[in-house]
Order: sequence, then C-alpha cells, then structure tokens
Amino acid sequence: MSNEALTRRGPVNGTPEAKRVAVGSGVGAVIETYDFIGYGTAAALYFGDAFFPDADPVTATLASFATLGVGFAARPIGGIIGGHLGDRVGRKPVLVTSLIIMGLATFAIGLLPTYATAGALAPVLLVLVRVIQGLAFGAEWGGAILMCYEHAPWRKKGQFTGIVQAGFPVGLLLANLVFLYSTHLGGELAWRLPFLASLILVIVGLVIRSKVPESPVFEDVKNDGEIVKSPIVEVIRNDWRNIVRGIGLRIAETAGYAVSVTYMISYLHNENLADKTQTLTALCVAAAVGIFATYGWATLTDKIGRRPLYIWTCLFGIVFALPMFMLVNTGEMLLIVATLVIAYAICQNALAGAQGGWFPELFRAKTRSSGASLAYQVSAMISGFTPFITTLLFTAMGWAGPALLFGVYAAIGLWAALVTRETWGAAERAETDRTIAALEAANPAGSATPTTRASSPHTA
Repeated sequence: MSNEALTRRGPVNGTPEAKRVAVGSGVGAVIETYDFIGYGTAAALYFGDAFFPDADPVTATLASFATLGVGFAARPIGGIIGGHLGDRVGRKPVLVTSLIIMGLATFAIGLLPTYATAGALAPVLLVLVRVIQGLAFGAEWGGAILMCYEHAPWRKKGQFTGIVQAGFPVGLLLANLVFLYSTHLGGELAWRLPFLASLILVIVGLVIRSKVPESPVFEDVKNDGEIVKSPIVEVIRNDWRNIVRGIGLRIAETAGYAVSVTYMISYLHNENLADKTQTLTALCVAAAVGIFATYGWATLTDKIGRRPLYIWTCLFGIVFALPMFMLVNTGEMLLIVATLVIAYAICQNALAGAQGGWFPELFRAKTRSSGASLAYQVSAMISGFTPFITTLLFTAMGWAGPALLFGVYAAIGLWAALVTRETWGAAERAETDRTIAALEAANPAGSATPTTRASSPHTA
C-alpha cells in the first residue's frame, strides 16, 4: 500500500513560524532534560548516601539506580497519555502541561527530606516524585518533536528537529554545570540546589512555549474530521510493527546512554578512577560537544537519509563497546574525557539526531503523536533500569559485563535499522524537488499557500 505516513508533512516550504517553533520546542527539551537527566547525576553521586545510608555502598547504589529506573518505567504511560492528547486535542497543550508538571516535580525533589530526618518515608517520597517526573517527560517529547517536524520545510526536517534533539545535551550540560558548582558547597545543598534552580528555567520555558502556534498538520486533521477516537488503539492495531522497530532503534540510543554515561559516572567514582569534580567536568565537555554533534548529525540525515547514519553508528557502537571501558580503566583524565565524548557525541547523538526526522515519518498524521511517543518511550523502561542491571553485571563479571551489554544494545539498534524502511531516501527527496518546482512554476510570485500534502512514491 502507499505510504500514508508521508501524505501529511506540513507546508512544503515550512511555516513562517518554523524557526520560532523549533527554538521553543528545543528550549522545552533543555528544561525537561535538565530536570530528568540531572536526576541521574544525583542518583549516581548523592542519593545512595542521602536516602539509603544504612546499606553498603553497592546496595545503596543499586537502590539509588532503582529510583532512577522507576521514572523511566513511568515514561511509557506518560507517552500514551501525551500521545493520545496530542492526537485528540493538539500538540501545544501537551507541551505546556508537561513542562509545568515536570517543573513542579523537580522543584519538589529539592525540598524532600532525607532518610536522616524522615526515615523510610524519604525514599517513598523520592519514588513518588520520580514517577511524576517520568509521566511528564514521557508526554513531552512527542509534542515537542511533532510541533517542530510539522512546521518545518520538507527538505530540512532533520535540521529543524535537530534543534529540538540538541536541547537534550544542552540540558545535560546545564545540569552538570550546576552540579559541578554545587559540589563545592558541601552537605545537602550540593544536590538540592540543582533541583531548586530548575524553577527559573521552567518559568522561562513557559513564556516561550505559550507563544508557539499549533501544528498546521493537526489543524488539517481536525478540519478534515479525521480526529481518531482512540488513537493509541488504532496505531497499535495498524502500525505495531513500526512501534516495535522504533523501540529497537531507541534501545541502542537511550539504553546505550544509560551504560556509557549514567552508569559510567558511577563506575568512575566507585572505582576511584576519577573524583566527582573530574567526572562532572568530563561529562560537561561531552555534553558541550554533543550540542553541535546532535545538530550536525540531524542535518546530515537531510542529505543522506535517516537509515544509513543509524546503521553505521550502531556498527561503530558494537566495535567500541570493549575499548570504551579499557580506555577509562587507565585512569588518565584525557582518555576519560575522550571516551565520554566519543560515547556521547557519536554513539548517542548521531542516533538521537536521526530520530527527530525518522520517527514522525513512520506514522500517519492522525495517530502520529501516539505512535511516535509510544515507540520512543517504551524503550525507556529498559534504559531506566540499565544502570541497575549494569551494576549487577559488574559485580558478577567485572567491567566486561557492562561493556558487553553496551554492545548488545548497539546490535539491537542495528537490527532495527536494517528492518525499518528509509523515509527520506532518493525517491522522497526527488518527490520534494518536483513538488517545489511545480509550486514555483504555478506561482512565480510565491503568493500561493504551500501544500501540506503529498503522495509518496515509496511503498511499504
């Protein structure tokens, strides 16, 4: 059958607000990542002592990473809720609401009592707030990426969505810069300050996102009477294969990140390969490089397609799995920084850059929010508990256990890329050129409204 997923892509030359929407969505991604990923840093360096002080170091680390995993486990539920609302009431309301919920939950973490003051109630409250964080973050990505994708020009879907995806390393950088500063404060303030400071970012994000217009594709779907009553049911029934493929694609990126970054900072600290300041400095360098890497990789997919970049990156990840740990085991700071930069800027950022354009193109417009969100967030359950699993593997096998797990995740991503169709290959690029040429010939003054529809020569 013809590929319906590419029949609604937004205006062929983009909307006048495309850049503003991309920046607004990207700023939201920065804030959400600051909140959500900052928790990973705190879990690796502080929460074991603050919330599980009676346990031995390994058990405390496991318990801390378990609370991290709970938030990831909640993300698919958030993705289902956010995807359903995105297809039913619009992308923009999901963007604003998820940001408010995430901001309040993160601020609350900074106010939580520790085990020393509240006993067993402290970790219970931590888990509860973490679940709320997961729900909000699960709902956020689909709305942000689709708003950007559906406003962007056809020829630059990767580049524009790359702005949103680059918001994640920006958030990672900001979170770890604050942790790098706060670690010198000592005591509980070292981990409380980064969470409390997030309130400032949330206020800025709400101001920006409130001015972003609704997706033109959603408006078309609504005006044509194509709103689906149960989009999540329909997308599972009709597009379950793409959901499974998307989960596989995401595992290589997000679960791979959980090994190479989230677990790695704990590994460096626990094995005395680097102190907290050195570890956070290395992570900040990797995040700074990752901002430009993500945008660059995403832009590259507009020229070569989404699929080739994914295949080659996953192959590299398989090869890099063992050397990644061998390099950091030297304890040399320069090699530690280089390893984190490679693991993040290549193994993670290249895949994230490709996903921004690829995932929306796999699903029909009327169920795109539900399909993309579900595929994107279900994998979070695996990545969320990966640091926990990796810690267990380390106790049984040493560093080879985490290294092999990273290689397995890359192999899963390779399989998924091989069985997922290319959505921006030579045929789609040629079709876009013909569409633009026809519009320019029919309207040399450029006064006509660009089409939001196109039939794709690609078949599925």
